[in-house]
Amino acid sequence: MASNSRPIEKYDISDRMDPVTFEVLRNSFEYACNRMTTIMQRTSFSPILADILDFSNAIYDADVRLLAQAANCPVHLAAMQYSADAAIGRFPVDTLKPGDVIALNDPYQGGTHINDITFTMPIFYKHELLGFAVSRGHWMDLGGGAAGGMSFSTHIAAEGLRLPPIKLYENYEINRDYLAIIMNNTRTPHYIKGDLQAHLGALKSAEAEMQRAAERYGVETVRTAMSELIGYTERIVRKSIEAIPDGVYSAEDFADTDGFSSEPIKVKVTLTIKGSDIFVDFAGSDPICKGSINSPLANTASAAYYSLQFFLAPHAPSNAGMFAPIKIIVPDNCWLNAKWPAPTIGCTTLTSSKITSAIWQALAQAIPERVTGSTCSECNWFVSTAVDKETKRADVFSDLPAGGWGGTPFNDGMNVTMDPLGNCMNMAAETAELFFPIEYEAFELRQDSAGAGKFRGGLGAVFKVRYLCDGELNMETSRTREGSPGVNGGGRSEVQRSTHVYPDGRELVIGGYSPNGAWTSPLLSGHQFSYEEQFKFESTGGGGWGDPKERPAEKVLSDVLDDYISITAAKETYGVVIDPASMTVDEAATSRLRSA
Repeated sequence: MASNSRPIEKYDISDRMDPVTFEVLRNSFEYACNRMTTIMQRTSFSPILADILDFSNAIYDADVRLLAQAANCPVHLAAMQYSADAAIGRFPVDTLKPGDVIALNDPYQGGTHINDITFTMPIFYKHELLGFAVSRGHWMDLGGGAAGGMSFSTHIAAEGLRLPPIKLYENYEINRDYLAIIMNNTRTPHYIKGDLQAHLGALKSAEAEMQRAAERYGVETVRTAMSELIGYTERIVRKSIEAIPDGVYSAEDFADTDGFSSEPIKVKVTLTIKGSDIFVDFAGSDPICKGSINSPLANTASAAYYSLQFFLAPHAPSNAGMFAPIKIIVPDNCWLNAKWPAPTIGCTTLTSSKITSAIWQALAQAIPERVTGSTCSECNWFVSTAVDKETKRADVFSDLPAGGWGGTPFNDGMNVTMDPLGNCMNMAAETAELFFPIEYEAFELRQDSAGAGKFRGGLGAVFKVRYLCDGELNMETSRTREGSPGVNGGGRSEVQRSTHVYPDGRELVIGGYSPNGAWTSPLLSGHQFSYEEQFKFESTGGGGWGDPKERPAEKVLSDVLDDYISITAAKETYGVVIDPASMTVDEAATSRLRSA
């Protein structure tokens, strides 16, 4: 059983601080995290941090309870609690000094997948511990059998360098031996020192902000504000849970494959709402997989927390108070509770998004008027080597071609938006082409990719990149067997597909369904591209909300005129007949079709 709940201190109303001081300190905590994020974005060397923004920052109180976080990657933020706990478990508080920084990425000691490294630094004010600054970043490459660790093998050792909690910095000075080990275990050593300095700078900025607050208001006032803030959030979240009908709600979702299985891998979740508590039980999910999509407990818990918060209290301050009302239960021999040596490279991207989809489908039974259709439910993370033809310089580039979000009770889903697991950005074409010998040929909306509904899902995209070099592509994706589900009668989105396009125009499907109906695993490792060949990826949209036949005909026509849906889909899916000559709705034919 997993839970990040810790005892919340209770205060008499007469003991609570005045609301003005409370709000000033609450905002100062959040500002510290936002300042960390600004520093990370502006000073990181690797594009996956500086441009894609695959990092997260937070601060914790002296009891290692989440106090505040920036609006970074949701899948990181609750998982970072486990990392901070593991760091302090290895290096107890009474052994720490200013400038100590503990680093780890071990999936079985508070980490998730090996690329995500977490840095934890204590914050002292006049020799008293105020709390901790924590920064996590997805590093481009830490070795393993393929770039980005995406070998999709059967053992964690194939995914790269696995760091237990280590004291990487002492007195703000890096341990040169540890640095040398890291530099020797990456395909991108040119990013390492710059990214480490960015993380250290982010941690030091949080330290400065927290010390400034203690200097102005006093340590005890700051500590009181910390505890009251966590209790405040817990009260808000519990009140939100109480508005959901008590009951038991179950749903399932699936990963297409673990790279070895011919059958999909199941996520089953049962939500039990009881008063102001939610129990999230993953009993019935499949056992540990052979392939690299197993999820450590930290990742599973984080996915559950952020999935629920979308519909509980997204407006509440983000801190440990969110965790207290939510109890997470994961069986031991389960792919959502990975143990050594189960490989985990796809956990944050593929697996967490399926957990979210299953939880949202379960919530749709409890609060159908509030829940949206599932998103594209994928990160579509790819990593590729690129060897320049002239200089022979080898590098690694990466991107996350986004899909659509689900239809909502009030409007259509968002087009081409990063899955809820991360607030990341797609790589800008200008950046990619400046740094790497490639060209971005297309990133355009994909017609008929969204799930139909009264409010349809958002659209996915068609993404194309041309190699001006030799390259080796690795990719994690799914939703190639069936698209994302809708809710309340909404339809599924289209399936995803990866294609190798040759200079003469020939196309070979390398992930998903081919035109002849054959299906190929979408988990790619070491797929070779040569000069002038293209990688094309077609992402899916979000699931629909409500009966497509209830969508107003004029909205369907508008979608056809915008090339969002085809005339054929308008008729077959929405029951709206459009005259291709005049591009107007045939009212009589539409009425007959919809009433049939």
